[in-house]
Amino acid sequence: MKTPVYMDNHATTPVDSRVLEAMLPYFTEQFGNASSRNHAFGWEAEAAVDKARQQVAKLIRAASPREIIFTSGATESDNLALKGVADAYAQGNHIITCVTEHKAVLDTCKSLEKQGFSVSYLPVDRDGMVAPERVREALSERTILISIMAANNEIGTLQPIQEIGCIAKEKGVLFHTDATQAVGRVPVDVEAIGADLLSLSAHKMYGPKGVGALYVRSRKPPIKLTPMIDGGGHERGMRSGTLNVPGIVGLGMACKIAEKELSAEAERLAILRGQLQSGIVSQLDEVYVNGHATKRLPGNLNMSFAYVEGESLLMALKDIAVSTGSACTSASLEPSYVLRALGLDDELAHTSIRFGLGRFNTAEEVAYTVERIVQEVRRLRALSPVYRARKIKQQGLYADQSKLQERVS
Repeated sequence: MKTPVYMDNHATTPVDSRVLEAMLPYFTEQFGNASSRNHAFGWEAEAAVDKARQQVAKLIRAASPREIIFTSGATESDNLALKGVADAYAQGNHIITCVTEHKAVLDTCKSLEKQGFSVSYLPVDRDGMVAPERVREALSERTILISIMAANNEIGTLQPIQEIGCIAKEKGVLFHTDATQAVGRVPVDVEAIGADLLSLSAHKMYGPKGVGALYVRSRKPPIKLTPMIDGGGHERGMRSGTLNVPGIVGLGMACKIAEKELSAEAERLAILRGQLQSGIVSQLDEVYVNGHATKRLPGNLNMSFAYVEGESLLMALKDIAVSTGSACTSASLEPSYVLRALGLDDELAHTSIRFGLGRFNTAEEVAYTVERIVQEVRRLRALSPVYRARKIKQQGLYADQSKLQERVS
């Protein structure tokens, strides 16, 4: 087994060798511009883009490949969805989202608030889940969009997006979901969940960085979006710019692989996650799992280790790549806003570690990670006067209880 062990697959994933193989010709041999329709090089590139569009559409069960708009990634897709709708649907100015959304959605909403839009940030329960009834209660005559993520990037909780999508349709409000962590990991069907817009990214499912897509429903009714980037009218006029053909080919192949292997991969990862969780919990006390116990991404495990500073644990685990939260907020010394939304106090939130198991992790790596986590948590707790005092108090309490039991007997 090689070290360091990579267990941060929610931050990014390695490019699958099959994806790389599909991409390589489009860097050198078939390097044409997909918009150059006067010669074979352009035709080849356009055909490759069309094929990838079909592969993405098939994975998320879109009615037509035309509903796939290629972007630079999920952050751009989120921005285009929210800002594009906000500008195009001037009959309203109210947006509903959730406090645990990715910063790409939250910061976009804050930007829209500065422009005069009203945003409702719904709370979550202790499992990180939004109650569909909360969404219904937040709706008003001015609501134009509901944006709730499919799966949380820190705690892995799967949101009830099908129920939320039904409420949106019932009220005639558009529904967007940031499905970046869900697509390629769990089944996603845009028709079944009633999504009008859906964001995804290649690098979360073993594709290249710098490419993603936005699903935009084209019927019943067709969705209008004001573009953020003008110049050339590419992607049905919604996103101008020369298409990243090698990246798009990689995204398409990543989707094709996921469509075939998702079920078996999810089952395998759930087993590995169970081994990781049980291995740690069986050997350490005061360890807490954050997020929903069952309705979560198969490879996600977010745990709080009381009396251990998360950053200290990360520094001790130089041979294992894990994180204390999302990659987008990991530089901050503030406790995770997602964990605080679940009701964790700052102290416990600071002790949390996110494990992201992926396609290339093995049972041997899981066993090694369990061993190293247990070893380092015990070492760090031995240095903690608060933990030592607590153990001494517990031992004294147990001793008193034993004496009392002896007297009773």
